Formats: sequence, C-alpha cells, structure tokens
Amino acid sequence: MSLEIPQVYAIHVFACFQSRPPGHPRGSCGANGAEALWKRLGWAIESLGDPRIALTATGCLGFCAAGPLMVVYPQGIWYAPKSEADIDEIVDSHFVKGEPVERLIVVPRT
Repeated sequence: MSLEIPQVYAIHVFACFQSRPPGHPRGSCGANGAEALWKRLGWAIESLGDPRIALTATGCLGFCAAGPLMVVYPQGIWYAPKSEADIDEIVDSHFVKGEPVERLIVVPRT
C-alpha cells in the first residue's frame, strides 16, 4: 500500500546554528560565521513572501568541517555558503528559479 503524503512546504531549509567554544576539535557552524549568513537567509526568505518556503534552526548537522551548513528539502541538497552573496544566489537560483547552485553543494561524508 502506497501512502501519498502532501508536503507542508515546497522548500524547507534546515540551517545549523550550533556554536561550540573556540578551539573545539569539531568546530561549529556558529564559530565559522553562520549567524550573519542565517540572518541574511531568514531576511531573504521572508522577503519572498512565500509561505511555502520555511527556515528551521537546527543544532549540529554532523558535518562540521564543511560549515556553515544548510540542507534543503524535499530534495535533500546540502549547501555550504561562505558569503551573503552565496545566500542570495541560493535563494534566487534554487528557491525562486528551481535551479540548485552546484558550486555550493557539498556531499556529507560520514
């Protein structure tokens, strides 16, 4: 039996807000400048005015070396943006035009 479950959001972004102390062996997205990027991301999503796009703050996504990290569902695409310009490009290209930004995609390794 196959169950069709409707998506609540067309795009649901999970962004790591983990912040570990300086010198922690795993590092953290917070220690690598995530706060400014996620503020920009939240502002950009809000500016779109599309209730089908959501941002959720998370703790560690488990792939700290690539941080700051965000993952976009339902596609399951992982991004490691480094600047506010990267955030703007992801929002415009992926969220608005439906075209993922290949140069910012990372593949998590466990």
